[in-house]
Amino acid sequence: MKKSGCLVAFLLVAVCVSLFANLILLALLGAKGATSMAGMKVLEPREYDEEVIEEGSDPHHKIAVIPLAGIIAFEAEGSLGDAMVEDFKLALKQAAADPDVKAVVIETDSPGGEITASDVLNDAVRNFDADKPVIVYFNAIGASGAYYMACGADWIMCNDTTFTGSIGVIISTLNYRDLFGKIGLESVVFKSGKFKDMLNGAREMSPEEKEYVQGLVMQSYDRFLGIVAASRKLDPEKLRAGPADGRILSGTDALREKLVDQLGYIEDAYAKARELGQAPNATVVRYLRHYHFGKLLQFLGESRAAKIQLDLPGKHTALEPGRVYLLPPFFAP
Repeated sequence: MKKSGCLVAFLLVAVCVSLFANLILLALLGAKGATSMAGMKVLEPREYDEEVIEEGSDPHHKIAVIPLAGIIAFEAEGSLGDAMVEDFKLALKQAAADPDVKAVVIETDSPGGEITASDVLNDAVRNFDADKPVIVYFNAIGASGAYYMACGADWIMCNDTTFTGSIGVIISTLNYRDLFGKIGLESVVFKSGKFKDMLNGAREMSPEEKEYVQGLVMQSYDRFLGIVAASRKLDPEKLRAGPADGRILSGTDALREKLVDQLGYIEDAYAKARELGQAPNATVVRYLRHYHFGKLLQFLGESRAAKIQLDLPGKHTALEPGRVYLLPPFFAP
């Protein structure tokens, strides 16, 4: 028993020494990367790792693939981390700062989402490095808010069978007045103004309230329509009377309506990026989450907050009442 106890103590000491040594090594490496000698540029640490998808013969030219999947929202978890919008912006920042990156492909699989989050993504893409073209590729779906984002890019591609378009805005609420009556409940509201509870589901909306909410929807829709028209060089009134009425389009129909530039597969998007980036022999890399030591400690030290899950059609989808969304019509309750 005594020998066994000594062995356990020895192992514990060895583990502690090893951990301490690794911490010192990481600190030294971090200090080495953070400090610069006179006349040398300080390089910012990478937020994301790179996975080689297609090898190229030129080691100094890269095409960066940034994934964007799921409902677009500030609080949503994305492909690159726990904050979809901020992680997407950081990925673009990394691609802009890397002199080897000659073009970016945004590989998208999203039905859209919150209007403000979609607008922020559009702005980030539109104001990306002017010398590095951005190609958006839609996989199975790239609709509504995802299409809004794509209008900031230089080139939009999708498959023949992709669902895209859905240029429209939606605000939803639930009316449960009759249910309350059946179970003997009554909503009592004290409000400072007549519009303060206009989405209260315990009563019918007044005609004035409906007109006001519809005005908010159309205000957002006009902005969306204007962005599409300017980006695609299309007449806004023809858009309004045609494909911008909220309908979903196939990739084939979207090409006919000039909402996308090219049909093909993701490999065709890589080829287009090489062409527009003037880097025919570039290596294609996909950005992945980068778990450096600081983030690992943060992950271990935090309790992860519960998140509301928004699933694709076929499962229950909970849109928050009162929020403005850019989503296909099949997401409406």
